[in-house]
Amino acid sequence: MSIIVVGSVAYDGIKSPAGAVDRTLGGAATYFALSASYFASVRVVAVVGEDFSKQDEEILRSRKVDTRGIEHTQGKSFFWRGEYGENLNEAKTLETQLNVFQNFNPQVPSEYLDSEYLFLANIDPVLQGNVRRQMDGRVKLVGGDTMNYWITDQNHRKNLLQTLKGVDVLLINDTEARLLASETSVPRAAQKVLQLGPRALVIKHGEYGATVFFKEGEFGGGRHPFRAPALPMEEVRDPTGAGDSFAGGFMGYIASQKKGGSRSLQTCDVLWRRDGILRRRALRDRAFANAHARGDRRALPGLP
Repeated sequence: MSIIVVGSVAYDGIKSPAGAVDRTLGGAATYFALSASYFASVRVVAVVGEDFSKQDEEILRSRKVDTRGIEHTQGKSFFWRGEYGENLNEAKTLETQLNVFQNFNPQVPSEYLDSEYLFLANIDPVLQGNVRRQMDGRVKLVGGDTMNYWITDQNHRKNLLQTLKGVDVLLINDTEARLLASETSVPRAAQKVLQLGPRALVIKHGEYGATVFFKEGEFGGGRHPFRAPALPMEEVRDPTGAGDSFAGGFMGYIASQKKGGSRSLQTCDVLWRRDGILRRRALRDRAFANAHARGDRRALPGLP
């Protein structure tokens, strides 16, 4: 089973209490692809600039991620710089350079059209909708993500609401769910979001786990939510991309199953939140990317 992910392949500059790195491989599609690759075949649709190195693309290929859908164009790759304080749940954006991403117009390669799963990572809802239409009638399940910027801006919100009609499973956090539904209660917000189109809603609670809500009768289940806690980690060095990695594990597990249904969604939620092994693997891949970006081939301390 193959999954297409459409989103950013980028470079990040990150500072946290554990240290700093000036430039490392990042982007939502990168984190998603590395994570999902432990369960299924992954195909990436993204754009990068002339500064995107073969070594960084090899990190994806080393996990057998199909990179033929990554467009290489003139200019610089998308770059984001952020900083974390003691509260690692919140990142402070210091710098954003859209660069080639500003004119990104994702086109699904003909070689990808037989893919059965699609994930629309956090990009402009108009672009998400365009990709969704390219895959109409071709995919079994569509997952999606969004963020506060697209939710709160009235013009973008209109486009987002239209795109959500074509999304089967939406993965967002507590704050985004409340904003999208204009509701302070998470359970009530979830029911309002489900009325916008998604058949299921996964609300991420950061270090506290995740909850999946179902529209009545969808995925063979009722409307009762299912909650999966997260195991605490003794040390977190860099949470960048954690949500995208979670989405990758979630969609990857579903793609690996012969049958879908609410049990598959619940099981993949439990596995990814309880993992210990899979989350460390995703962190190991990120550690390699960080080390390579610094010219340090050794594994980072504290990561398996």
